Amino acid sequence: MPSGTALIRKPSANLADGIVTHLQRSPVDVDLAMRQHEAYCAALAAADWDLREVEPAPDCPDAVFIEDAVVVVDDVAIITRPGADSRKPETAGAEAACRALGLAIVPLTAPATLDGGDVLQVGNTLYVGRGGRTNAEGIRQLRAAVAPLGRRVVPVRLREVLHLKSAVTALPDGTFLALPELFEPGVFPPGRPVTEEGGCHVVLLGGDRILMAASAPRTAESLTDLGFRVTIVDISEFEKLEGCVTCLSVLVPQGGRHGD
Repeated sequence: MPSGTALIRKPSANLADGIVTHLQRSPVDVDLAMRQHEAYCAALAAADWDLREVEPAPDCPDAVFIEDAVVVVDDVAIITRPGADSRKPETAGAEAACRALGLAIVPLTAPATLDGGDVLQVGNTLYVGRGGRTNAEGIRQLRAAVAPLGRRVVPVRLREVLHLKSAVTALPDGTFLALPELFEPGVFPPGRPVTEEGGCHVVLLGGDRILMAASAPRTAESLTDLGFRVTIVDISEFEKLEGCVTCLSVLVPQGGRHGD
């Protein structure tokens, strides 16, 4: 039986025109990005995730970062309202894919803005980054949507970083991997600081399996030494657009709880 469904969306031909906020723009090799995305999807499939392709959004260069369009909690899909106006059309395809999976749909409405990359789920808590893409009303509407599901929302002020999950994610045992200088102190319990930016981005594949970027070899070696099974993928072209491994999929577990 598969671990669940992985929502993915292929890169568009205009990927190189994606938004860059905190990095200096550098050339993106779209052909290489296509191959990297295929390898990323293959890694998910090898970990027993059933791939479900979301309808392309060819006019949206950032649409490949499907995580920003929807937050899945149990059997509910919260359709986001992206903070960048150019990305708002991305959510229609994500909503259609979630309806096809039989998920209940809860859309955020104006004036809320919220990117899924700002939402980190750990146990019953949703940590939500308050930065350039997610506003206070987005946090309020998300809180209202997940409270009936027994979840609490903890806002986190961000510093010079695009999304919360660009700065912190959590291991299968709940330990946080973080670049602490990128968000306000005192919100998270003591975790494991990393020295490589890509080292704080992990996708939980199930059990002790995690997916990480090739840009964090020291962190990957350390986590392997600690007993985690690490799958490494090269996503260099997406990292040029401030993307990371979490951005490129939304995992919907089979009959289980959602985690990042």
